[in-house]
Amino acid sequence: MSSQPPFTLTTRTTNLLADISEHIGKIQGAGEYQRNLHLRKVNRIRSIQSSTAIEGNTLSVEQITDIINGKRVLGNPREIKEVKNAYEAYEKILTFNPYSVKDFLSAHGYMTLDLVKSTGKFRSGNVGVFDGNRITHLGANPSFVPNLIADLFDWANKTDVHPLIKSAVVHFEIEFIHPFDDGNGRMGRLWQTLVLSRWHEIFAWIPIETVIYENQQEYYRVLGESENTADSGAFIEFMLEVILKTIKELPVRKITDILPEIITDKLKKAELEFLKSIIGFLENNGSIDSYHAQLLTNKSAESVKKYFATFVNLGILSSEGATKGRKYQLNKKIFLQKNLHAPK
Repeated sequence: MSSQPPFTLTTRTTNLLADISEHIGKIQGAGEYQRNLHLRKVNRIRSIQSSTAIEGNTLSVEQITDIINGKRVLGNPREIKEVKNAYEAYEKILTFNPYSVKDFLSAHGYMTLDLVKSTGKFRSGNVGVFDGNRITHLGANPSFVPNLIADLFDWANKTDVHPLIKSAVVHFEIEFIHPFDDGNGRMGRLWQTLVLSRWHEIFAWIPIETVIYENQQEYYRVLGESENTADSGAFIEFMLEVILKTIKELPVRKITDILPEIITDKLKKAELEFLKSIIGFLENNGSIDSYHAQLLTNKSAESVKKYFATFVNLGILSSEGATKGRKYQLNKKIFLQKNLHAPK
């Protein structure tokens, strides 16, 4: 068996494993992701928008939704191609073997088609990550790359380390080895999702990339810290925090478990679906703004504004703050009617 990559686990890591496993059980018990194809598609689009945005893609959720639905979109042709490629790769995620080098190269081929010369191939030259003119990371010697990836996948395939930890280690090691000329970040995130989906298929539809994007600077900082210490423990803990935050924001309970039927009965079907999409975020964070509502629902800013206005008029939500930074909360009076604790 290949040697285990170096990492140190803490008490916090153990607690996060338990919390994530508990929440995954609740999500699977609710059955929402097994039957709701729309919810799957919404989250898949969120994953793609966030993972490409981390690499500098400027297309909005609305534009990406249109691209995936086959509509014509005005935008940078390269960015549009990045989105189409990422969608193709994510759509095939459950067909890939996470421990197959051949599938790893094939996935890179889908991800970078017509974007890089060496698509679907390991790099043949040196590559580095730069911050301005300063190099922050130098990838492994290209002659070592094929064996390093093969050894990593062999370890991951045979280890009895918990899949949550294993997935983060694989993600980190891909970034550390930097096996490709381009697309390393997208492939690291895709491959962590793939490893997780072999543990619970539901991870194929959970947009972990969105929380990474929202904490992008910390993501890069922890990658650098783990590289400097030659121990991916800090990165593992960061990724577990990301996973926990992501799944806690997913809708688990029925909407009528949260809001009284006298309220939900007043909503049109589209309004109810919108509310279902943001309710998990509201419960976990206490409030929501227009940006996050757009991410969660794939709706335009104008549509989100109209939905929020409707919910405020019905007394479902209350709002605070100026127009640009306005946030919305669940009306505490409704929670009292349901004998639940209102978000802080």
